[in-house]
Amino acid sequence: MRIGIIGAGNIGSALTRGFTALGHEVSVANSRGPETLVDLAAATGASAVTVGDAANGADVVIVTIPEKSVPDLPAGFLDGAAQAAVVIDTGNYYPQRDGRIEAIENGMTESRWVSRQIGHPLVKAFNNIQAQHLAELGRPPRTPGRIALPVAGDDEASKAVVMGLVDELGFDPIDAGSLDESWRQQPGSPVYARDYDADGVRRALAEATPERGPDFRHA
Repeated sequence: MRIGIIGAGNIGSALTRGFTALGHEVSVANSRGPETLVDLAAATGASAVTVGDAANGADVVIVTIPEKSVPDLPAGFLDGAAQAAVVIDTGNYYPQRDGRIEAIENGMTESRWVSRQIGHPLVKAFNNIQAQHLAELGRPPRTPGRIALPVAGDDEASKAVVMGLVDELGFDPIDAGSLDESWRQQPGSPVYARDYDADGVRRALAEATPERGPDFRHA
């Protein structure tokens, strides 16, 4: 599978390493340019490219950048992606970093906001796990205590693709409902930054409430 990754921070780098190790063809980009990704490319075999080229020919595009940077993505950056490409958003809204985003403060889910910014449907995944755990704690299927990750989205076929990738990386994928239900996995929710197994994730999603805690709202 051809995977384009936009963002080479902790999660983006972990996904680059994980997917190249699995044999996927990965292109990775960041806002500073491909020359800053030489070491990551050399270590993984990924192609370092510009943000504008990251989606070219990609079956899956992963957007893993701060919310404040989403409006700065180049217009048409998805134009070169494969037909029916799946776009994954790993982002979280941290107002101390991102500033105030009114729509999110008023209850819109983070990934719904990102989807409207880029004009493309999204699947929300990989946002609730620490990058080091994503890189190191994947386990084979049916391993007792295998960590599970929630996946939210509106299109069942797209969600199935993402759930398959989650499984490949060594985690149990859990259907977390529609994109408008992805508040169940947002920062401060019971599942956020917790390494639960499948039953634990389902329980945490069920216990979640849509209100953002004070640490995750703009003052």
